[in-house]
Amino acid sequence: MLTIKKYSIKKLSYCAIFVALMTICSWITIPTAVPFTLQTLGVFLTVGLLGGKLGTISVLVFVLLGAIGIPVFSGFSGGFGVIAGTSGGYIIGFIFSALVMWLIEYIFGSKLTVFIISMIIGLLVIYTFGTVWFKVVYTRQTGPVGIGAVLSWCVVPFIIPDIAKMVCATFIIKRLKKHVLI
Repeated sequence: MLTIKKYSIKKLSYCAIFVALMTICSWITIPTAVPFTLQTLGVFLTVGLLGGKLGTISVLVFVLLGAIGIPVFSGFSGGFGVIAGTSGGYIIGFIFSALVMWLIEYIFGSKLTVFIISMIIGLLVIYTFGTVWFKVVYTRQTGPVGIGAVLSWCVVPFIIPDIAKMVCATFIIKRLKKHVLI
């Protein structure tokens, strides 16, 4: 017999709030030489404050909302075209990053040091999915491109901002974790 575990209104509300947080983080663009958004900060905060299971569910809902056309992604965009485009791998990478972070939490616990390590690994998962996806889509649309060029376009300019986002996420989670009662 199939049983469905019910989630409390409180847990579902937290998920909805964090989907909204990820959306707002996606819409905020920091204008630098290579502009960046706070999407990964939103993902890290979601998994860090809600925990692996609810955090992953929230990230999945965020991506699904964007995939069906609700403008939750960067630049107020949404739709399958965004997922199928050159940046789609980074968005799909959010899901796998959350899953990996959940797995790390499951195995090693939810201590802050474990979470910091899981963020680093989660970011590498996002970079991996995104870079491979970008290379495949870009090659189909434009022509062959080397992995070095893709890394210099899609990863290198974002390393320092992503480290800054991880530091911010760590600080915020350390301050707020005791207030998010799930």
